[in-house]
Amino acid sequence: MKHFAPVLLMFFSLGISFAFAQVSPDCGNAIPICNNTPINGGTIGFGIDDFNGSATSGCLEQTLSGAIESNSAWYRFRTGASGQLGFNIGIDSSEDWDFALYKSNDCANLGDPIRCNFFDNQDENSFIGVGEDPTGDMANFQYDTWLDVAPGEDYYLLINNFSNNNTGFSIQFSGSIFLSDPYTALDCSIINNLLGPPITACENEIVQLDATTANSIDYNWFIDLGSGFQLIIGENSPTLQVSTSAAYRVEVITSTGANIISDVQVFFTPKPVGYSITDDANCSGVPTYDLSIKDSEALGNQDPNQYIVTYYTSLADATNGSNSLPKNYNLGFVSQTIYVRVAALSNPKCFDVSQQFQLTALESPAINFQTEVYLCNTNGNATLGDLTPNPSYTYLWDTGETTSSLVVSDAGLYSLTITNSLSGLSCESTAVITVFESQPPKITDVLIDDLKSDNTVTVVLQGSGDYEFKLDNGDYQASTTWNGVAPGMHTITVNDRNGCGMVSEEIVVVGFPRYFTPNGDNTNDKWTIEGLSTLLDPVVYIFDRQGKLLKQITDQDPGWDGTMNGQVLPSSDYWFKLTYKNTVGEQIIAKYVNSHFSLKR
Repeated sequence: MKHFAPVLLMFFSLGISFAFAQVSPDCGNAIPICNNTPINGGTIGFGIDDFNGSATSGCLEQTLSGAIESNSAWYRFRTGASGQLGFNIGIDSSEDWDFALYKSNDCANLGDPIRCNFFDNQDENSFIGVGEDPTGDMANFQYDTWLDVAPGEDYYLLINNFSNNNTGFSIQFSGSIFLSDPYTALDCSIINNLLGPPITACENEIVQLDATTANSIDYNWFIDLGSGFQLIIGENSPTLQVSTSAAYRVEVITSTGANIISDVQVFFTPKPVGYSITDDANCSGVPTYDLSIKDSEALGNQDPNQYIVTYYTSLADATNGSNSLPKNYNLGFVSQTIYVRVAALSNPKCFDVSQQFQLTALESPAINFQTEVYLCNTNGNATLGDLTPNPSYTYLWDTGETTSSLVVSDAGLYSLTITNSLSGLSCESTAVITVFESQPPKITDVLIDDLKSDNTVTVVLQGSGDYEFKLDNGDYQASTTWNGVAPGMHTITVNDRNGCGMVSEEIVVVGFPRYFTPNGDNTNDKWTIEGLSTLLDPVVYIFDRQGKLLKQITDQDPGWDGTMNGQVLPSSDYWFKLTYKNTVGEQIIAKYVNSHFSLKR
């Protein structure tokens, strides 16, 4: 059973709080709910009798006001998705509130409520509603069962105060529908679009909201900073100038009684600040310049996740935000002024274009000297680096020297950094020079495969280096072997390509049998050397094992028959040496001639 209180006292207690909230006591001007939860400062009176003198409406009964409503607030909403829906009406536990929910889109045809509460609040509950008490109190009889809803269903909600005190209430929707469809659970199309779409602006700007409507007699403006729409006292003009991020609502009171409610969200973005940027150089040889390295300078201490930095070749483009440069910018070999735009990601219209920097095309020093140098162990040092330095450049070796060239005596790696500077900007090039140790060539042997018209000569060397080889006046070659060498005197030349020396050796290519058989059968009866005729004054000396000279033959002799002073010599091994005169008349002993042969009987 309800406790009736003097209506006059109720009106007095609500008069103060209601000045700060939007409340519609009549169904015809019910406040639309679109996701955002309204928080109200209380109710006062019931306006017109929305039940036309009826004694009951569902669980609701007539009050001392003579109507079902005593101090009422009407809301309407439309579902935008399917699922389970409920709501919690938060109240002062010392106060008594009722509610009724109607499934209808016409205040003149509400029908019976589908959910209803008329219990007095003897248990001093803090919530009434549909679904479950958010405190978990399962014994709260002022809760009705969940609703199962589908998209496009219209509802009217009446909240009625029935106590001596009236400090207001809040509404919070609940249910699975707000988990599966958090942004579309309630249909926002019921909100009049008079104020237009959401508005974004920059800090320090003023946004004017315009709700000018024909047949209007008054305007009430409201602001929601997160705790529900509150009345903005003294604002009753058709326009409202705002400078604070919030949800705004206007209630247009019309002469026809068909009042209009329209909401709009206004968001003010902090205006970014462009910080000064240092000039830089684009070095030749680097195809592109990475403009993104300037982002941190332009942003300063501003959050890079909230702002974007873009670059332009003109202030007009930067201001318009058009023709932005790619972050990997191909400058070419020209200098340019680069204009910088810092804009808010949430509102690109909030930007700063106060900063610019000079991007100077600067030549990188060319590496035009050898980076592989050979150190000859004969003279002990080598000169590295730039022997014709540019006086505008600076030089720095990894050894600490600041000269353009460096004399070294050890093999290894040496690094030289060359820097070209202009007005505080610089481009540098670094060369790593490898120093190899090279030894002059030394011929240790010459292998001659002779006794044929197509003779082969191979030179054997001692030493490490990059060598090339030449026979007589022919061209240098990489191979140590020559094929098809004619009999006679030849000169082998070995040259170190890196200037570490050259050596020549004179050789004689002749042919002789490895054995002979002087048995009178006219086959291989004499031992002789082929090719003697190609030499100057050749003489062949034949010796036995003890080194006794047995015979001398020249190119005029038919050969040796294996005798000495008419005496037949036994089968054995014999040795010889060959001498000849060189081009200056010196008597030379032929080197690298295999001087061993056999006599067989």
